[in-house]
Amino acid sequence: MIVRVVPGGGPGAGSREGGGMGGGALEVDGVSKRYGDVVALNAMSFEVRAGELFGFVGSNGAGKTTAMRIILGVVTADAGQVRYDGAPLTLRTRRRIGYMPEERGLYPKMKVAEQLHYLAQLHGLGPAAARRAVTQWTERLGVAARRDDEVQKLSLGNQQRVQLAAALVHDPVALVLDEPFSGLDPVAVDVMSEVLRERRAAGVPVVFSSHQLDLVERLCDRVGIVRAGRMVACGPVDELRATGGGRLVVDAPDAPTGWADGLAGVRVRGRDGSRTVLELAPGADDQAVLRAALASGPVREFHPRRPSLAELFRDVVGAGLGAELDLGDGVGDGVGDGDG
Repeated sequence: MIVRVVPGGGPGAGSREGGGMGGGALEVDGVSKRYGDVVALNAMSFEVRAGELFGFVGSNGAGKTTAMRIILGVVTADAGQVRYDGAPLTLRTRRRIGYMPEERGLYPKMKVAEQLHYLAQLHGLGPAAARRAVTQWTERLGVAARRDDEVQKLSLGNQQRVQLAAALVHDPVALVLDEPFSGLDPVAVDVMSEVLRERRAAGVPVVFSSHQLDLVERLCDRVGIVRAGRMVACGPVDELRATGGGRLVVDAPDAPTGWADGLAGVRVRGRDGSRTVLELAPGADDQAVLRAALASGPVREFHPRRPSLAELFRDVVGAGLGAELDLGDGVGDGVGDGDG
């Protein structure tokens, strides 16, 4: 895997005690990892640029969490190397990365402010800077009123907000977030999304994994799709969708079920009432599709559209695995309204 953070700036760029945005490149180069006979990572490669949101998606067990743990030094790779600014990562440089683990890492019986202050100092901030950062992030994430509460007394959504504050409190040069949106209500999702966009605008590279592909598609500049420890598709969302094979939406209310099944170069990808989504092979005749639909009666809708990220995920990862993911509204049956 190669994760590269290109130097950058933007609003809020700079440095402060223990942290600071901007900096050199973060590279995870040729990393592989085995657990017994199971290959968790197999020479995966991708990059994350400064000021970019990168979505890291795959089915359960694909290797996403292992990759993130190796970046942070929680797990040791069997092969390959993690570097920052051209040099192997040290404890000091890893302290400058913000990490949100999948299993979370808060002390349930510690008070929110006490815990964040402690974690900020572990990352190198002095007492005064830590207090300022705790105030800033608890206010920004909407948990200021719960600063004196024990973490275990918070709702799961508020615990998630505190966990994000713990990843941000030291002004990290990069963010590595494992399932940051898990368990959040829509309001909390909006808050989390806005904060990640702010970090992107400030020049911070952000890597996050998620099973909510509609959210990944909406937020991310680029996406990497992982299967069995390998990166099998990677690039800007629009480019991935453009190379995912053309879809054709046909609404033929009087056509019988299966009207398109025998057409040359045509694959039925989904049905929703009278609407059918077709995938056309290169060179397939869309006018032949239109004639077949018209043979049964009027056609109310006939237009191309690009596949959604969820449909692309199904194509890349394989039939049946997409059911493990939250594919978002209007995506599960392969029928949607245009490109959006």
